[in-house]
Amino acid sequence: MYTDKVMENFQNPQNVGEAENANAKYTVGSPECGDIMEMTMRIEDNIIKDVKFRTFGCAAAIASSSMATQMLKGKTVEDALKLKNTEVIAALGGLPPQKIHCSVLAEEAIKGAIENYLKGGV
Repeated sequence: MYTDKVMENFQNPQNVGEAENANAKYTVGSPECGDIMEMTMRIEDNIIKDVKFRTFGCAAAIASSSMATQMLKGKTVEDALKLKNTEVIAALGGLPPQKIHCSVLAEEAIKGAIENYLKGGV
């Protein structure tokens, strides 16, 4: 059902927790399956220096969160806003159709955190 990359990111997720001195934060949830994803970032000089997540949910939600954070570190705010859920899916080697919404949550969390940052921070 899941690719090896999904299972790797589910069993050994990267960037779990809360970014130290975070100045961007957003929490999003999915009523479809009950997944809740929180993303925190520390942005300095328009660069994402640190990004972490806390996700309550299925393997696909945790793997999507983990992969998205890996893809964000070091990016500019503008580049991070361009990251699409389809890129997260591709980096994971695919997701089952019924789990695509998990990657959408990651995209929404990224955009929400950055929007909060642009409005003045956490």
